[in-house]
Amino acid sequence: MQKKKLPKLAKTSKTTSWGKVDAWYDDYVEDPESYHQKVVEPNLVRILGDISGKNILDLGCGQGYFCRLFAQKGAIVSGVDVSPELIEKATERSKDLKIRYVVSPAEDLFSFANQSQDIVVSVLATQNMRELDRVIAEVKRILKPDGRLILILNHPAFRVPQDSDWYYNPENKKQGRVVTRYMSEATVKIDMHPGSNQKTFTYSFHRPLQVFVKWLAKNNLAITRLEEWISHKESANGPRKEAEDKARKETPLFMCIEARLLVQ
Repeated sequence: MQKKKLPKLAKTSKTTSWGKVDAWYDDYVEDPESYHQKVVEPNLVRILGDISGKNILDLGCGQGYFCRLFAQKGAIVSGVDVSPELIEKATERSKDLKIRYVVSPAEDLFSFANQSQDIVVSVLATQNMRELDRVIAEVKRILKPDGRLILILNHPAFRVPQDSDWYYNPENKKQGRVVTRYMSEATVKIDMHPGSNQKTFTYSFHRPLQVFVKWLAKNNLAITRLEEWISHKESANGPRKEAEDKARKETPLFMCIEARLLVQ
């Protein structure tokens, strides 16, 4: 079978792409114990409800895990990612499903018509989108009236790149989350291979919650749901297990925002 030719990448910065670690990322998402499968998937399926026959765009789709999930539930699915490498993996993994994949930056959805999508979903990808204002404006353009946008985020108040961490107090045997920056937006250089001699970097963008609310409101998207999700993981037996497990249950690592396009 002739290999499908990938579409050209629109003009954009490549520094936020995870394509340089596509093999690692593919293995990570496909791990049955990943956050994608244990935390995001069951909650997202619940929130989406019946999607049979719906036009759904997965924005920042990576290697296509959620595109495949949506297609298996009867949706008409498109996936967009800035990384040609990840789109290639998505195409390979989806060869038995009818899914349209496009290499494109999230802020320039040039191949999607106005009011063409019932739902736009973005799973743990907005932190790698440099121009969030333009992204939200494009989502508004392609959503049908009363269409839905569902954003799954690393919790902006508790997961601040290089400015948040767990802290254990040996005196009262309690663990909590320490955050040293929240309100200030930041561009953070991320090592894709921490602890390794192989250095590959990308960039992540921290934004406080009010920034998301601001751009949603500006684009006539009304928030209809906000949920905070905890980690599914448990610590191994040890002196800190009880404190660590309790801290995980009290500190959400993920946030879900659902917004609907108001009919004008």
